[in-house]
Amino acid sequence: MKLFSADKSELMNVSAIERDGNDLVIKGKVFGAMPMVARLTPEQARSAFKLVDLKLIFFVLTLPFRK
Repeated sequence: MKLFSADKSELMNVSAIERDGNDLVIKGKVFGAMPMVARLTPEQARSAFKLVDLKLIFFVLTLPFRK
């Protein structure tokens, strides 16, 4: 999975999303060169829900089926 910046250049290439205990671990490369491991804790996941509303949750759920 790739994440792109606002100018459509590749920002991050995610190579794996794994579970480690109660955390979510995201592995990949930033700017195609720098290896990165990010960890999402349950506390931070709950904080993420404060950033979204129901319309955005519905959009994220339907995103894989859009062109």
